[in-house]
Amino acid sequence: MNKKIEHIPSLSAFHFLKHAGKILKNPLPFHHKNFEKLGDSYRLHLGLGNSVVFSRDPNLAKYILQTNQKNYEKSPIQSEDMAKYIGHGLLTATGKQWQKQRKLIQPAFHKNNLKKLLNAVQEALSAEIDKITVEQPIDIFPIFNDLAFQTVVKALFSNAIGNKEIQRLQHITETIQKMLVSELRQPYLHWWFQLSGKVQKHLDLTEEARDILKTVITNRKQGKRHDDLLDLLLDARYEDDGAMSEEQLVDEILILFAAGHETTSNALTFAAELLAREPKMQEEIYQEVKNIKDETSDLMEVVTKAEFTNRVISETMRLYPPVYFIDRISLEEDEFEGKDIPKKTSILLAVYEIHQHKEYWKEPSVFNPNRFKENPRPEAYFPFGAGPRKCIGNNFAMFEMVLAVAELVARFKIKPTKEEIEILPLITLKPKNAVLKFEKRMVD
Repeated sequence: MNKKIEHIPSLSAFHFLKHAGKILKNPLPFHHKNFEKLGDSYRLHLGLGNSVVFSRDPNLAKYILQTNQKNYEKSPIQSEDMAKYIGHGLLTATGKQWQKQRKLIQPAFHKNNLKKLLNAVQEALSAEIDKITVEQPIDIFPIFNDLAFQTVVKALFSNAIGNKEIQRLQHITETIQKMLVSELRQPYLHWWFQLSGKVQKHLDLTEEARDILKTVITNRKQGKRHDDLLDLLLDARYEDDGAMSEEQLVDEILILFAAGHETTSNALTFAAELLAREPKMQEEIYQEVKNIKDETSDLMEVVTKAEFTNRVISETMRLYPPVYFIDRISLEEDEFEGKDIPKKTSILLAVYEIHQHKEYWKEPSVFNPNRFKENPRPEAYFPFGAGPRKCIGNNFAMFEMVLAVAELVARFKIKPTKEEIEILPLITLKPKNAVLKFEKRMVD
């Protein structure tokens, strides 16, 4: 007889409400304690008949995201709650709509197209790194946050948008994300968010962002080409030779803003924090990139040949995965390893826990980039998801982060100002109080 998934260890809605305050601030200790006590999967009841299965089983993650991915779609958290603010683009779309958009947009992120964008990426990140002050403690996250947003904007629009509009788009994107966190972590206050007008206020901000983007799109259609991502998206054609509607194009751009800048800025900040505590690794990156640049000025060669720098980024995202939970819901009844998964089961895959699972990682809490040299394709590793819905911008993000870390280490020696690295889990896993000290590097 099959062991039904609803019979796995469970926690009551009372337990959830009892710890709601702590979960709102940081859910990770709550879930870690439950995993250690109950096992790799457990059910949390949320009240009103709703419940979620949390799992840190990498085999289940692979099964859901890749092996039988057709039976699992994104939950209403993304397809409805997030979509109401950022539209139905690749991140939030499901079913045939997602398949249609993925097929259309995928070519824009081919390495040959990304290669054309690397000089613009380098220009944008260099300008932001110029803002780092030396010999005094500085919170590096705001700089990396601006860097990542400017990089996405540069890749999308080249120079065809003003700083005022960029700043407004960034403000709206970040304000909406904070609102989403409040809604998702406090579902019992849904009525209040609606009655108080908070939801409508943020929907109005979304419309403002859409209006800004529509103006940019109209100007581009009437002006000259820039061979950036916007041009590639405007050129993209469905099988019937039709182009994306303006509304759909705006949806996709909003998704790129939401998914493309915060995850990158988070990872870069954590990388700087980790490297600050590892001066020998800084030197290894410096020498590696210097040797490559002595042989070539081609940025694509730099980002692909900088093997240790790539491993540093990979290990950073193992310890601090920007997307630290992945949500899915089963479309039909299923079975995995002798357990029934009923139809409409909500599942949250705990990426943060999978990445530090003692059964799959040797010394999981240790920052060791060379573990990716020994095992370059670990099974318990999902920084960009897996399967057909793996992040479409994963290569772009890796190239950007390698260039940023290389530029940072080429200019500075990074020093820590405190012992612990602090985190702030919101929609993504964000750094907190990332205060570092930078010394100007003396080069021959």
